[in-house]
Amino acid sequence: MIPIADPLFYLLAVPALLLTGISKGGFASGGGNLAVPAMSLVIAPPQAAGIVLPILCAMDMFGVWAYRRDWDRRTMTILAPGALIGIGLGALAFGELSDRAVKAMIGAIAVAFVLHAALRSRLVRASDAPAAEAPAKGLFWSALSGFTSTLAHAGGPPLAVYLLPRRLPRLRLNATTVVFFTLVNYVKLVPYALLGQLHGGNLATSAVLLPTAPAGVLLGIWLSRRISDRIFYRAVFALLLVTGLKLLHDGLAG
Repeated sequence: MIPIADPLFYLLAVPALLLTGISKGGFASGGGNLAVPAMSLVIAPPQAAGIVLPILCAMDMFGVWAYRRDWDRRTMTILAPGALIGIGLGALAFGELSDRAVKAMIGAIAVAFVLHAALRSRLVRASDAPAAEAPAKGLFWSALSGFTSTLAHAGGPPLAVYLLPRRLPRLRLNATTVVFFTLVNYVKLVPYALLGQLHGGNLATSAVLLPTAPAGVLLGIWLSRRISDRIFYRAVFALLLVTGLKLLHDGLAG
């Protein structure tokens, strides 16, 4: 029941989790991918994922309350089955991958997400009309999102590939994303407990970091109503790119 004592861990974890909370509050959703990559610079990725999950669940409570009237129910009926499939597959893979493999995967996801974000505005603007619902595509990308979320809480990029071309209104997009990951995170509690990632030491560390949940989400809600995403996105993506490249190098060269 003793939390992590390394000051460097908290130096990385606190700002990363605040950015995650800000993201869950609806401001600059790319920030949500930084927590596990940042922590993985100091501790093993599975342990980082285990520490982060309870905090994400707390953040989700605030996010769902804030967006409870705005999510797209039709879209969620498409996404939910795939999410459950992906979580199951991720749980099976969780204990089979080495730390090096997980670091390389997290790094690749982080770098791919930054590159995708750099291109997506052009791709979306180039489209003549919003993409169709395409349930089969929704099932595939939500399953991939559930899989990567289970391994590293990095489900944002696959979900964005499906949702962004749909051109949902910003409020509905934010709300649907929040509800989707609330479902994913609370379901993930079961395999994480069975895999031993919610042990006393990890939960004690989560408790120390728990105040970042309401602080980040409430700040994100406040910022989303007052400030453009552009500057925040650039800072977060720069941090995510550097972190992703470092993890990719460590995973491939370690």
